[in-house]
Amino acid sequence: MPCIDRRRFITIAAAMGAALAAGPGHAAPQPVTWRGQAMGAEATLILNHPDPEQAGAILRRVESELRRLEGIFTLYRADSELSRLNRTGALAAPSPELVEALLLARQVHAATQGRFDPTVQPLWRAYATGADATEVATARALISFDRVHVSEDRIAMPRGTELTLNGIAQGFISDRIAAMLRAEGARHTLVNMGEISAIGGRSAHDPWRVGLSGGGEVELADRALAVTEAAGYSFDAEGRLPHLIDPGTGAPRAEWRRIAVIAPQAGLADALSTGLSLAPAPAIRGALAGLPGIQVRALDAQGRESRFGG
Repeated sequence: MPCIDRRRFITIAAAMGAALAAGPGHAAPQPVTWRGQAMGAEATLILNHPDPEQAGAILRRVESELRRLEGIFTLYRADSELSRLNRTGALAAPSPELVEALLLARQVHAATQGRFDPTVQPLWRAYATGADATEVATARALISFDRVHVSEDRIAMPRGTELTLNGIAQGFISDRIAAMLRAEGARHTLVNMGEISAIGGRSAHDPWRVGLSGGGEVELADRALAVTEAAGYSFDAEGRLPHLIDPGTGAPRAEWRRIAVIAPQAGLADALSTGLSLAPAPAIRGALAGLPGIQVRALDAQGRESRFGG
C-alpha cells in the first residue's frame, strides 16, 4: 500500500529557547532531536529531559516501543496483528493496544455518522490497483464496521472484511510514545509519529507552533494535532481521485482540501480528521456537539478556512 504522506503539509517551529527553568548560573539542557521511521514514514521527536545523560537511553526505548507497536498496526508486515486479523477474520487474545484503538475507532465511527470506517480497506485496494467496476462493487459490499466485534478476548469479523487503521494508528502511536515519555520525566517535548502530541509547550512560556499548508498556524501545549489533506495521495495521476473514500457511496472524494483537528489525544484527532474530511459543515458541528474541547479548522477548495468547536 502506498504511504499517504500527510507530514509534508505541516511545519514545526522547533527552536526551543529556555525550555526548562534553570537556576542562576545554570543553562537549561539542550533538547535532543530524533528522526526515524514510524508506520513506514518519517517520524520526529524533540525530547527535553532534565537528565541529558538519560535521553539516549530513553530514545532507545522509544525505538523499541515503535517496533512493538508497528508489529500490531502496520499492513506492511504479514506477521502484524492487523495483517493476521485481515487474513483469518478472527484474532484471539489481541493486544490491549489493538482493542483500545478499535474501540476509539468505534467512537469516532459513531460521531461521524459512519464517515470514519476502517473496513474501507478492500475498496481502498481496489482503487489503488485499478480494479474494474465489478470488483469495486464487490469490495464496497464488504464495508461495515458494525460487523466487526471487539472484546478484550477476541476480535472477529466476516470473512472478506479487512481493516486499515492508517487513519488512526499514527495518532494512537503518538499518544503511546507521549505517555511513555511523560512517565520518563520528559518536559517540553514534541512527539510527531505522523500526528503530533505535545508534552507542555515549546518552553515554560511559549507553545509549540505548527504551520499548516494553505496558511495558518496552530499553537500546542499539552494538546494534539492531526491533519488530513485530500492531496496527500491520489488514486489517479491527475489527482481527481483522492485517497479518502466515502463509505456511504464507495467513491473517493473529499469535502475539504484540508482538515486540521486539535484535541486532547492524537489518536482521536487523527480519526476525526479522516472522517470529517468527508463531512459538510453541519455534520462537523453535529459531530463536535458530543465531543467537547475539540477544534476543527477546515480549508475548502478555494482556500477559505472555517473553524468549528472551541
